Amino acid sequence: MAFLLRDRSMIKDIVSKKALFYPLIMLAAMWFGFLLQANGFFDSCFGAVIPLLPEGLLGIITSPLLHGSTDHIVSNSIPIAILMFLLYQFYPEVASKVFVIGWIATGFLVWVLPPVDIFTGEYAYTCTIGASGVVYVLAFFLFFSGVFRWNMKLLTISLLVVLYYGSLIWGMFPEELFSTMMEPSKISWQAHSAGAIVGSVLALTFKKSGEKKKKYIWEFPDYYSEKDDKLWQEYKENHPDDFLELPYQKREDIWDHLEDLRRNKS
Repeated sequence: MAFLLRDRSMIKDIVSKKALFYPLIMLAAMWFGFLLQANGFFDSCFGAVIPLLPEGLLGIITSPLLHGSTDHIVSNSIPIAILMFLLYQFYPEVASKVFVIGWIATGFLVWVLPPVDIFTGEYAYTCTIGASGVVYVLAFFLFFSGVFRWNMKLLTISLLVVLYYGSLIWGMFPEELFSTMMEPSKISWQAHSAGAIVGSVLALTFKKSGEKKKKYIWEFPDYYSEKDDKLWQEYKENHPDDFLELPYQKREDIWDHLEDLRRNKS
């Protein structure tokens, strides 16, 4: 029983409460928004980001909480939970700033981008919903933060993000580039690209905030000082006889034997 209690206390010390609480709040908000949609509270494009139109500004705040189908919200729920946990666990000092700024900046960037079909050049009336833009913000922030800070622990997080979410990079491009489609893709590459850009910029902006790379004493030039070596000083104090000057043979000076050399030559 004592071991069990000790293990629980260790887990509490290691895992941040915010790293568990905030992802759960986000998931609850997403599923609540989806429940409202299912009951007809968000008909048509209401609550979505509609580029360049005033009625689409509301979507900057609400669109990450709305989803088009059960598959859509499930596919976003898992990475949101994992990436938010990593964000609040390993970047607690800047986590909330990154999340809020990333949310708003990504939505605004999607609203600003002109909804033009890249193949035909025609205007396309689009309604963008879903938390995938926020997913890209978190993924790219976590990856580039580890790289910019060059901290071994944070670099490990970067590698984990690449390992599990490296394929996200393909979502930054129009799906039509990779396959022949009978109708336009419903995946918003604009939201993905916006999230990736915002996440990368935030990683660069906050690279000096929060936990910094530890620099150990041996990484400094001429780090060793005999005066600072306590063990060495204690040894010298406890064993003074070991450091007495040892007798040695005096070095002969050749000039003292100059007369003898002259005599030998003669």
